[in-house]
Amino acid sequence: MAKMKKKWIVLCSAAIGVIYASEYYASNAQAYLPQPGNQESLIAGNPLSGNSALSDEEGGSSSGSASAPPSTGAPSASPGPSSVNKLFNDGTYTGTGSNRRGSIQVAVTVKRDKITDVEISDFAMHYSESDVVDLPDEVLQKQSSRVDNVSGATYSTRAFEDAVADALSQAKIG
Repeated sequence: MAKMKKKWIVLCSAAIGVIYASEYYASNAQAYLPQPGNQESLIAGNPLSGNSALSDEEGGSSSGSASAPPSTGAPSASPGPSSVNKLFNDGTYTGTGSNRRGSIQVAVTVKRDKITDVEISDFAMHYSESDVVDLPDEVLQKQSSRVDNVSGATYSTRAFEDAVADALSQAKIG
């Protein structure tokens, strides 16, 4: 009888461990999947999209220099091409990103196809806002909604990225 009790204890413990591990891996994998509010596909192919940040270790900030040639051109030539190639309307746009840990709302200001300001206007995440306080500066530096993951605040980081992408999708022309 004692052997039977030990077998049940071992079996139940193993089952609980499997359930815990599967939920852990499922929730971590979900953090990296595109969320419904993620608009990266809508803003692909421009300097403000997440694609430019993928090469940030290889000089991703220099990919932002792709927008530098129009500004280095003659002032009279700059208004014509920029109005044709303009990707975003100027203004301040509000975007929201959310997941099972809460939501973040941001205000993104765009001027002349450049992100000039990002502010976290509402933070309702499970973790502290201090974990992601530097992310707006990273968006300004990279000119992209894609930011480096903040260790220990993966859900907040992903919600922030989604919020910036949402705002940029609203700013997009066409």
